[in-house]
Amino acid sequence: MTFLFLIVLRFLLYCFTRSLSITTPEQMIEKAKGETAYLPCKFTLSPEDQGPLDIEWLISPADNQKVDQVIILYSGDKIYDDYYPDLKGRVHFTSNDLKSGDASINVTNLQLSDIGTYQCKVKKAPGVANKKIQLVVLVKPSGTRCYVDGSEEIGSDFKLKCEPKEGSLPLQYEWQKLSDSQKMPTSWLAEMTLSVISVKNASSEYSGTYSCTVRNRVGSDQCLLRLNVVPPSNKAGLIAGAIIGTLLALVLIGLIIFCCHKKRREEKYEKEVHHDIREDVPPPKSRTSTARSYIGSNHSSLGSMSPSNMEGYSKTQYNQVPSEDFERTPQSPTLPPAKVAAPNLSRMGAIPVMIPAQSKDGSIV
Repeated sequence: MTFLFLIVLRFLLYCFTRSLSITTPEQMIEKAKGETAYLPCKFTLSPEDQGPLDIEWLISPADNQKVDQVIILYSGDKIYDDYYPDLKGRVHFTSNDLKSGDASINVTNLQLSDIGTYQCKVKKAPGVANKKIQLVVLVKPSGTRCYVDGSEEIGSDFKLKCEPKEGSLPLQYEWQKLSDSQKMPTSWLAEMTLSVISVKNASSEYSGTYSCTVRNRVGSDQCLLRLNVVPPSNKAGLIAGAIIGTLLALVLIGLIIFCCHKKRREEKYEKEVHHDIREDVPPPKSRTSTARSYIGSNHSSLGSMSPSNMEGYSKTQYNQVPSEDFERTPQSPTLPPAKVAAPNLSRMGAIPVMIPAQSKDGSIV
């Protein structure tokens, strides 16, 4: 009975080893962002596997809400690699002859979104096999900055800080002194592997050049720091200078305000004086009243004239009214002729002439 059992077991083992199998073990691969990840998948076939060869790679994203998706496929001697948009153009088979038993792939220019579990499936009927590989994408430290937080004076307290701009956790730090005795102060030894070193009661012996190295599983970065511990500065002089500067600034502001106020008062005074002068000027004479007075004076002069003189008077002058746009030049008044006595006229050679008298109605008497 036992002998028969051993024969059956050997037969099963023979059949199992002769069927299609993937020889690559399941594993986890860690790579840095931007690098290329090699995902191995090597298989062996048995003589019984006579069907067409199909190779399929799938991804199970780290986000559990997403379902498995095909990223690349080999079927019917053709390759299809446009199933998964996030990896389009970045996933390729490493072998040119997939029938030789190598279904490995390369994923180039790794991104954080590429993190997940990748599954390789190989099928050649009646054989079927699959293996899983976990891919972890990390960001190596970069852009590390070293600086002093505090005043670098003797007797003061400050901190030495080392900060990378980016880098996947966990991060490891290592401080070193590169100048002078190249020995770190004893009080710092407990913090040599931390991102911050606290310095108490600093002395001039702490001066020198220091380096900080940041590491994680996929890379490292380094920065340098120059520490120069100096004697305390003259704070009293700085305070006095600050006070004097503040007073001068206040005086200057006061002068500017005073000048502006004075200028506004002068402008206000000029406006008031100008307004008073305009109110004292008498209003211009009415052109209508001037025309009426002119016509009235002509009427009065006409009334005193005799009928004989009326004929010689021009009607045009009677109707003429001074123009509104023309200002007449004032004329000097005509003086009446001086009266001379008759004896004096005869002495001067004048000839006496008799002038007929006129009645009130203008007829000659």
